[in-house]
Amino acid sequence: MFYKPEDGHGLPHNPFNAIVTPRPIGWISTRGAEGRDNLAPYSFFNAVAYHPPQVMFSSTNAKPDRGDTKDSIANIRETGVFCVNIVEYAMRDVMNQSSGPWGKEVDEFDHAGIDKAECTTISCPRVAAAPASLECKLTQIVQLPGAANFVAFGEVTGVHMRDDCLVDGAFDVTRFNPLTRLGYKDYSVIREVFSLTRPGE
Repeated sequence: MFYKPEDGHGLPHNPFNAIVTPRPIGWISTRGAEGRDNLAPYSFFNAVAYHPPQVMFSSTNAKPDRGDTKDSIANIRETGVFCVNIVEYAMRDVMNQSSGPWGKEVDEFDHAGIDKAECTTISCPRVAAAPASLECKLTQIVQLPGAANFVAFGEVTGVHMRDDCLVDGAFDVTRFNPLTRLGYKDYSVIREVFSLTRPGE
């Protein structure tokens, strides 16, 4: 099968997300200028640079109470900071609960019963029990083609790692089983890890 996105695929559901898988989930926490906290998962998320360490996530929808975007991007526009929390399998249900189309006045930490902690280098909350959290200072927001498509890039200014995830000096993902996003309503979990040595190393 071949299709051009502009012409449609003719399938019951869009296969694009199912093709680009698995995708890490960035559970983005922010705080607006008025002090309201927000937490939402994004599956268009990844690390993009080592020195200095940088990450990105993109928001692709809008809410009536936020104009051209959603709470996360709106808050980041106001404050210039955000935190990326890594999602473990054990937190799948509360992560999903935080993904609802709640009004901007709703604190998803409270709504889903998620314990929060303050970040160290930025004024922003983080998921207290997350395996890892990356405190980020906004570098730029880029608008992509499409009315509500925005990518936020951030420089990582602080890194939290849960002590039980450190094994012999390495951050061990098998200790918490990262949750990943597939297509449709599907997710997957990482339980098996293997190593390969790159040629020349």
